[in-house]
Amino acid sequence: MLIKIYPENPAPRHIRTVVDALNHGKTVIFPTDTVYAMGCDLFFHKAFQKIQQIKGQEKAKNNFSIIVKDLSMLAEYTLPIDNTIFRLIKKNLPGPFTFILNANSKVPKLFQSKKRTLGVRIPDNKILMHIVEELGHPLVTTSIHDEDEVVEYTTDPELIYEKYGHLFDTVIDGGYGDNEASTVVDCTSGVPEIIRQGKGILKE
Repeated sequence: MLIKIYPENPAPRHIRTVVDALNHGKTVIFPTDTVYAMGCDLFFHKAFQKIQQIKGQEKAKNNFSIIVKDLSMLAEYTLPIDNTIFRLIKKNLPGPFTFILNANSKVPKLFQSKKRTLGVRIPDNKILMHIVEELGHPLVTTSIHDEDEVVEYTTDPELIYEKYGHLFDTVIDGGYGDNEASTVVDCTSGVPEIIRQGKGILKE
């Protein structure tokens, strides 16, 4: 199903349709404030395994993150964050960043890396924020890569639907996406380190 949702003013009934799908263990493609991504409810292991199969990679090589609605939800799934890192995160989110943090036991082991770390995002995207708020807990997410060596990310939701519509239960058309991924900042050592420079310019 391809569902058009307007990013400036997402219709509540469309948000509920997507959340209902997620609550039933369905997989969804959605826009972010960077590239289009695929995801599912954090607590549906089978949905996550389906996304892994679609990505066609081993879990260890996959870049899975969670999307939370705010800093209080973020704190529910990570180990305590020191003040300096917390201030850095607060200054830069919502925005095009993925912060790598230490996961706590609330995060299913299936999603954690061997180091028990976790990428966390709060995208500046109203559609996603409404979905996560209605869902009440995080989404698991990973970006959609294009097989084209020149164009790394597909930006047109209709082309994404053509290619992936048969594999996913719901594809959200939230307008054209970006073609630059988020900036990834590793905060697990207590000293922030940019491990991938993407769309976001980090405000220190």
